Amino acid sequence: MSSSPGIEPRAHVDLVYISIESAIALASVVGNVLVVLVVCVNRTLRNSTFSFIVSLAVADIAVGLLVIPLAIVLTLGLPTHFYTCLFFSCLVLVITQSSILSLLAIAIDRYLRVKIPTRYAVIVTQGRVYVAVCLCWILSFLSGLVPMMGWNNLDVHGNLSSSSEIVCTFTGVISMNYMVYFNFFGWVVVPLTVMIALYLEIFRVIQLRLNRRAEATCDGDRYYRKELKLAKSLALVVFLFAVCWLPIHIVNCISFFCPKCWTPQFATNVGIFMSHVNSALNPMVYAFRIKHFRLTLIQITQRCMLCKPSAAASCSTSTPALQDKGTVSL
Repeated sequence: MSSSPGIEPRAHVDLVYISIESAIALASVVGNVLVVLVVCVNRTLRNSTFSFIVSLAVADIAVGLLVIPLAIVLTLGLPTHFYTCLFFSCLVLVITQSSILSLLAIAIDRYLRVKIPTRYAVIVTQGRVYVAVCLCWILSFLSGLVPMMGWNNLDVHGNLSSSSEIVCTFTGVISMNYMVYFNFFGWVVVPLTVMIALYLEIFRVIQLRLNRRAEATCDGDRYYRKELKLAKSLALVVFLFAVCWLPIHIVNCISFFCPKCWTPQFATNVGIFMSHVNSALNPMVYAFRIKHFRLTLIQITQRCMLCKPSAAASCSTSTPALQDKGTVSL
């Protein structure tokens, strides 16, 4: 009887944790599936920027379908083999890393769009965009699977046999050296710094172009104002990315650089929640601020959810065509 008071609160915490994570997973999957569906339906959205946004959406769908369920398993501490637990942990790293690299690719794409508008269509071809998307995923797998190559906590557990089981936790198999120096400093801080620098340069170039009113044509002025609106949306995404991802990495740094410092489990759980919430926020920030996406989403909702026939057979005929394939209207 004396153990019951300790077991019930733990079961309650696990239930609350699983419920919150499940809600985040559902929102992430539904929102990002809509992003992919809208881009597939509306041909006017099939440009370089949306190719990277679809890549980001696929990564965020994987967060809802794989990362969050795996995070729940890792948090519950179920008994399993070391390399099975390590592989699950690496999958979490691969998928989250692909999301970061997709955000970086979007920033580079918009930078080129503003910096070299006359040569953009020649340099950023659809074939090169597909290569860039594949490169993002290849780099994600290479960086995320590094612990499988030996940079892990196997030595901490001593001599484990192939049949030995451990309590599967993320920090139990993933080295904090890897998480802090390689993953955080190398694959979060560096991309985030590059993204901030790119968007600052984008704002500087756009403002410079808009200030040259005497030299600018009406079309040019309208072009840069559209780019400015989109750049603000993308900068908001970078800000939310930093807000959502830095807490869990800060917790990791505190645990690594100050082993004697006590970090409550609540802080760790909040950091994990926020990193997962980022995948659910991306569709709202990227997609719902774009006019063509909203119009197509309304059509899909009316046709599929409200059982109303579509007014047109194709979204490309019901929504105004973009004057420039690379321009995204807001």
